[in-house]
Amino acid sequence: MSAQTTRPSDTYSPLYFLASLGAGGLAVTFFMWLLHWLPHPGQPVPVFEDIAAAFTGGTLLVQGMILIAALAIAVTGFLNLKLLVWNLRRFSEWSKTEAYAKFMKTNAQTQVMAMPLALAMSVNVLFILGMVFVPGLWSVVEFLFPLAMLTFIGIGIYAFRLYGAFLGQVLVEGGFNCAANNNFGQVLPAFAFAMVGVGLAAPAAMSTVPGLAAIGLVLSSFFFMTAVLIAIVAVILGLRSMMENGANPETAPTLSIIVPLLAVLGILSLRQSHGMDAHFGAVDLAGERMVMLAQYLSVQVLFLLFAGLILIRQGYAGRFIFGRETSPGSYALVCPGVGFAVLVHFFVNKGLVDAGLIAQFGVVYWVLTAVALASQALMIALVWHLNRRHFGAPRTGEAVPAE
Repeated sequence: MSAQTTRPSDTYSPLYFLASLGAGGLAVTFFMWLLHWLPHPGQPVPVFEDIAAAFTGGTLLVQGMILIAALAIAVTGFLNLKLLVWNLRRFSEWSKTEAYAKFMKTNAQTQVMAMPLALAMSVNVLFILGMVFVPGLWSVVEFLFPLAMLTFIGIGIYAFRLYGAFLGQVLVEGGFNCAANNNFGQVLPAFAFAMVGVGLAAPAAMSTVPGLAAIGLVLSSFFFMTAVLIAIVAVILGLRSMMENGANPETAPTLSIIVPLLAVLGILSLRQSHGMDAHFGAVDLAGERMVMLAQYLSVQVLFLLFAGLILIRQGYAGRFIFGRETSPGSYALVCPGVGFAVLVHFFVNKGLVDAGLIAQFGVVYWVLTAVALASQALMIALVWHLNRRHFGAPRTGEAVPAE
């Protein structure tokens, strides 16, 4: 393999959309601070007025937390949108090349689903930026929900077109390489559909209009089931290939993609439960919510252990994170850490605290929350490191294209 002195990102891959996704995920982790640690009476999420009131009347510790969270949301939100625009431009150029035509005839064709996944995440990031920095946003939010839903529906339709093209090719013409499917890369489409679904579930949880909430419940349920069915099939096919051929060392990070998928599906479920309780008489029991979150979190932990075992045995970090080789698939490692941190926050606050098992801001509370904060800190370091390796100054090394 020849040495190269260009940046790894100069050789484009649609997996670079995961760089935008990871930055957006970090913005969500900092919004968790504001969501769970600040009072926000009158609406289910904190907005500019709640944050300003907490800052004005808070202690130095609270003010410091708000400043860090707001600054981090601004920085990571900007990075998310910047990398999204960069990817859209590069993808447009790449789609006109012969390399793209060859790529679209391989198993890796589903990597283009990283585009609708990143688009859906950026819409969520824009909402977070609006809630944190735009005064009076909640007074017009009922007008924004329909626009957001139309945007998510558009992204969802585009995602179905991309995935339909892949299914139409492999199920009609054949050519799917089962031996090369020794990873969980085919779960990526499920992740994309789940991200669309969680966006559509937002009005179900936050809108005061029953009709709008009902539409959100129905549409988000459709994308929920789509994601679950695709994920189940993809995991079975991937495990079957791995047990015969071993896991592909370069695409091994995809083994943990179930972790962020479960985080998104967990939030989607929470939003639906809240909407059912608020509009349709279904009782949202804290105990049931705690058990549901515990189940999602348990599966996350199992897949983290599974993926970690393979990554360690293969020496992935020594090769692709700290070694001479680079792979855009390394960005897939950011999503599990972010998804785990977010779900731990929800489990602690919407599960254990709401069920009355632990006191908010008590010793046990902070011990458990520290797990989420540690995962968040590791992902910040990983994003900074990967961005330097892939988008920083040119370096000599071995670029490994994702397959």
